[in-house]
Amino acid sequence: MSTSEARHSHSHSHGDNPGSTQPHDPIEDVVHAVPLVLPIAGGVLMFLLAFIAIYMA
Repeated sequence: MSTSEARHSHSHSHGDNPGSTQPHDPIEDVVHAVPLVLPIAGGVLMFLLAFIAIYMA
């Protein structure tokens, strides 16, 4: 069962209107990039902090 099928079956089990459509979740468009973006952002942050520490020394 895919995640969208699980979500639809889960939402219907709580008495939601079966005719209603799920609103578009913008977070789902970004989640697939998180495993790539977080390490890159961490590396850039560590580089900047090291650069500042060397500059201040």
